[in-house]
Amino acid sequence: MFLGLDLGTSGLRALLVRVDGSVVGSAEATYPVSHPQSGWSEQNPADWVTACESVVAKLRAAHPQDWPDLSGIAVAGQMHGATLLDAKDDVLRPCILWNDTRSFAEATELDGQPGMREISGNIVFPGFTAPKLVWLARHEPKIFERVAKVLLPKDYLTFWLTGEHVSEMSDAAGTAWLDVEKRAWSPELLDASGMRMDQMPRLVEGSALAGRLRASLAQDWGISQPVAVAGGGGDNAVAACGVGALTEGDGFVSLGTSGVLLAAKDSFAPMPETAVHTFCHAIPETWYQMGVILAATDSLNWLARNLGQDAAALSKALGDRIDGPGKMRFLPYLSGERTPHNDSSIRGALLNLDIAHGPADLTQAVMEGVAFALRDNLEALKSTGTKLDRVLAIGGGAQSPYWVELCATLLDLPIDLPAKGEFGAAMGAARLAQCAATGAAPKDVMSAPEVARTVPPRPELQPAYEEAYQAFRATYPALKDLP
Repeated sequence: MFLGLDLGTSGLRALLVRVDGSVVGSAEATYPVSHPQSGWSEQNPADWVTACESVVAKLRAAHPQDWPDLSGIAVAGQMHGATLLDAKDDVLRPCILWNDTRSFAEATELDGQPGMREISGNIVFPGFTAPKLVWLARHEPKIFERVAKVLLPKDYLTFWLTGEHVSEMSDAAGTAWLDVEKRAWSPELLDASGMRMDQMPRLVEGSALAGRLRASLAQDWGISQPVAVAGGGGDNAVAACGVGALTEGDGFVSLGTSGVLLAAKDSFAPMPETAVHTFCHAIPETWYQMGVILAATDSLNWLARNLGQDAAALSKALGDRIDGPGKMRFLPYLSGERTPHNDSSIRGALLNLDIAHGPADLTQAVMEGVAFALRDNLEALKSTGTKLDRVLAIGGGAQSPYWVELCATLLDLPIDLPAKGEFGAAMGAARLAQCAATGAAPKDVMSAPEVARTVPPRPELQPAYEEAYQAFRATYPALKDLP
């Protein structure tokens, strides 16, 4: 048995999987996010531990015959968060999360440092880990002086499982401290942000052994054999493992809280100025590129909350087929934007509102705005030389036939919809655990899911959507110039 843990922003999902890839069971637990000031987003690492204990208890109770055979664990997780430990391994303050924008000034300063983009392969975004520590040094210096280790969120859970300070390449690539080509901590990047090598966890590949489950935990959990704990990975890299996106040309589009267009890469080929992320994959000698929009289904959830309606009901009201763009235009920058704008201060907008517009028109505008932003991501990926022939759709938004056909038409790519089953980050984590526990090669374990159906673009509607996209694209600079 292999346990995959997906440490998300709002909850932990656990998946218990057999060696043949079949799912035994799943469990979930939630935890809160704190916003003590505007633009701040924090979480208590103790809540992650409580959630892990909860999902393990649920799986043990539900599957008493299978659970004792557990032999491998891996954690996938939200990236970029700064979990700070002192010399006694006590947490110094709440974790500063990926969607926290307080360090925008520090990110700009770091991004201008010589060699920063060249070594890290990326723009330094405010959500990355390095600018958070520069902010901490300036605003909470007494805490900064006590920092002995900086762990990413999923690495803190791995530390609790194993007692080891360890990270891996895919998550570390989002700190702005990693030499992404060499897959090693960079002394130059650490020095630029006032950090030391001894404050970093050791690095392993995501599919490699990070440590063993602590004996006391194994006893508490009713496990008698040694349990391997893998390096794990950042959520999108591990989701790529879950859908078998491992080699050049493989990719997926994720319509989740944020939106992601990801392409696996066989080599390191960054172009930071496009705001495309170039990160290490969770498997050896592989990288990936992705464009990220900060509010995908979050945009629809925002609309649903303000209309007092259910997001799924709003989506269903549009039907299953697109029939051309609406006149209303939505800019989905509710929390700023990453690709291609790298703009933490921009905010969303609704344009061309008419007195006759109702909930369906608003829903269509929101879905189109998200799809237009994903098209921006595709154009950014293309500018780096990345090519995609088709993508797999994952995430909650992929349950909307309308949204998927809209994305297929705007991206001009066939979009595959997987057959029902588990194929996200929790499954990818279970596969990494299997590799670490058994020595299996990733490509022998991480197969693509069965495709239930393929949604093709609608060529007869593409000219109209192309015109609407160009209008959307021209709106960002005008919006940015508004006081």
